Amino acid sequence: LLALAKRRLNLDLLKQAMDSTAKLSAFVIFILVGARVFSLTFYGVDGHKWVEELLVALPGGVVGFLIFVNIFIFVLAFFLDFFEIAFIIIPLLAPVAAKLGIDLVWFGVLLCVNMQTSFMHPPFGFALFYLRGIAPPEVKSSDIYWGAMPWVAMQIILVIIVIYWPGAVTYWIDNTKVDTTNIKIEIPQIEMQNSNPMRLMEQR
Repeated sequence: LLALAKRRLNLDLLKQAMDSTAKLSAFVIFILVGARVFSLTFYGVDGHKWVEELLVALPGGVVGFLIFVNIFIFVLAFFLDFFEIAFIIIPLLAPVAAKLGIDLVWFGVLLCVNMQTSFMHPPFGFALFYLRGIAPPEVKSSDIYWGAMPWVAMQIILVIIVIYWPGAVTYWIDNTKVDTTNIKIEIPQIEMQNSNPMRLMEQR
């Protein structure tokens, strides 16, 4: 729409956009397939049990687990993007969090806030690459990296807020109670004429 508004939309530009979209979609699909294969193999050799026992035995209990997980995810975000972390690492951490009695909704939001830093810090921050692509030539990559640091610091502060104030995430969940016993799903029955196959055969 922006290219159309600026009267720069043509068939070559549209073809280039479609090619880039197809390549990116293929990359994401192969990442998901690879993550699934890795997960199945890892689970097949009971690797998840070893990871669970290792993380549960961390000193400090729940606090020690949260500190380790947040530092671990933050460091991984320097080398892996959101998809690899979400589909490979989180399935290993979620069962441990559930075993420690951590609210999984709150835990998921906490990890998402932490993983958002992967878009903003080098060397593989996608937001930095996007900005590098549209920035003037006189703007150095180092300037872009340093300019992203305040935003990374804000994300870290947000992680601390979510940890020390869980109600920021779970307020509506805790204060909205739904009685599942009163939920009824009624499916209207549709009477079809001549639905009996024997009658249809007799009519023929």
